[in-house]
Parts: sequence; structure tokens; C-alpha cells
Amino acid sequence: MKNIIRLEEFAMLAASIFALAYLKVDWWYYLILFLGPDIGMLGYIFGNNIGAACYNLFHHKGIAAVLFLIGFVYNYWMLQVIGLILFGHSSMDRMLGYGLKYSKGFKFTHLGVVGNKD
Repeated sequence: MKNIIRLEEFAMLAASIFALAYLKVDWWYYLILFLGPDIGMLGYIFGNNIGAACYNLFHHKGIAAVLFLIGFVYNYWMLQVIGLILFGHSSMDRMLGYGLKYSKGFKFTHLGVVGNKD
């Protein structure tokens, strides 16, 4: 099952890259903004509860989709780009086994424990 999820996440990452190319986004935007969602990890400085909430806020695909759709409806190119990059980043993380976080700690995710070989 994990391989099917990884394949699905890879397809969503590829779709986001295709959409960015379709929007004619310069690659340097993608390179600079791609690691941006990981700023949510800084919340762990303030403990697991705040850390998980911040991380999940920056890695939630629903939020990414809403940002893209608002940008699409109002013809705001940069919001479309941000939504696509957040979506692609979240797909990449999930493809690598990093899911949305539980407040027990960084390694506890909705996809299982990070680093667990099962």
C-alpha cells in the first residue's frame, strides 16, 4: 500500500510541476519557494503542539488548493504559483514518508512513524 501512496504522491508532484510549466513560471521561483513550507518546522521551537500545528498549516494540500483556486478565480498569478508550490512540496514530502504531524512529536505522522521500516 505504501508504494501505491508514493506513486500517487509522485503523480501529484509531477502534475504541480507541469502546471507551473504551463503557467510559464521561471525555475528560480520554484527553487527558492520549494523549501519555503518547511519554515513551519520552526514551530517545534515552542513545543510539539505548536510545531505540529505550524507544520500542518504549511503542508496541508487543502490550503494549497484553496490558495491556487483563489488565484485562479481572481486571476492572481502569484497566488496560483504559491498554491502549486505548496501542493507539490506537500506531495514530495508525503512521497518520502513525511505526513501531517501528530502532536506527539515530529516523527509521528498520519502516514506512520518517520523512519519506521514497516
